[in-house]
Amino acid sequence: MTCVYIDADACPVRPETMRVASRHKLQVYVVCNGGLRLDPDPLVETVIVSDGPDVADMWIADRAAKGDVVITGDIPLAAKCVENGARVVRHNGEVFTPANIGNLLATRDLMTDLRAADPFRQGGGKPFYKADRSRFLDTLEREVRFAIRDQTG
Repeated sequence: MTCVYIDADACPVRPETMRVASRHKLQVYVVCNGGLRLDPDPLVETVIVSDGPDVADMWIADRAAKGDVVITGDIPLAAKCVENGARVVRHNGEVFTPANIGNLLATRDLMTDLRAADPFRQGGGKPFYKADRSRFLDTLEREVRFAIRDQTG
């Protein structure tokens, strides 16, 4: 059965993900370190992992496989899930694939090194717009359909 895993810490698209998953009657795992309200839907399981670096990411990476969909903005987690065959979508609708994940990891590592070398180069995340939410919904619907086909085919 196709499952949806949400890396829920700082996830701005949980309601949209729930709507798509509900339409397809998919099991959803909302994985976090705590602080989230439990969802009453029987197809939604909130998984609260212990505190620690990347504990939620490891929980998801250990379970996500071909035929599953992962929602995350975390590039190292996305790389592990793509390697496992899962379909991975970023909050803005960007899809992580075997073709682009290597470049995205390299860019992330380069930017981490640049920020470490220059404490004044901190930057910040990109703003999240209504268009990102719309693009995410379209992309998630498409990726869920592909994942269901991956699972059955």
